[in-house]
Amino acid sequence: MKKIITLAFVGAMLTVMQPAVSGVYEDILHAANQNDTPTVVGLLRRGMDVNTADTQGTTLLMIAAQGNNLELVKFLLDNRVNAQRRNRHGDTALMIAALRGHIEVVRLMLDRKVDPNHAGWNALHYAAFENRSAIVTLLLAAGADINARAPNGQTALMFAVKHGHLDTVRILVGSGADLAHEDPDEGGVLAMAKKANHAEIAQFLLRAGAK
Repeated sequence: MKKIITLAFVGAMLTVMQPAVSGVYEDILHAANQNDTPTVVGLLRRGMDVNTADTQGTTLLMIAAQGNNLELVKFLLDNRVNAQRRNRHGDTALMIAALRGHIEVVRLMLDRKVDPNHAGWNALHYAAFENRSAIVTLLLAAGADINARAPNGQTALMFAVKHGHLDTVRILVGSGADLAHEDPDEGGVLAMAKKANHAEIAQFLLRAGAK
């Protein structure tokens, strides 16, 4: 009888605790999305996981990077967050910061040795696509693979050329980007520049030796 009562008691306690755990989980994600750093830090210090993520796999670090919350990014990195995790879209926190143009977040993460290189889309692709030239420079200085190919087979230079980002094109070419790589459907970078009517970029590429 005593064992039965004990098991029933434990079951009842778990039922009571479940909504509380769920509520704290929702609270920390809400606070992160609101850039409410004190609340997030307080909940983490009470035992919440630094790698807490929403249903899309978007972690607290990704949310902080997207919101340009440098304070929270620093706290999470100081507390051994997994900075290489990817959400269901394949994005890392570094990729999100690069896409958004949050240069100080990018700088901090690179200073903490977050690796910019991995398979698939990466932070350099995103920065080149959005013409984040200063971030492109930071990523290259941190060892980003300048000729890494995105899932569609194109490089950061190709993205910059196609979208008319001359400043980024200059940085990538000056840093040794491959001018000979070709896309099976769109050809090389010079063909892409001409097709998009980016005359200044085409002229620059010609002077740099593109064919």
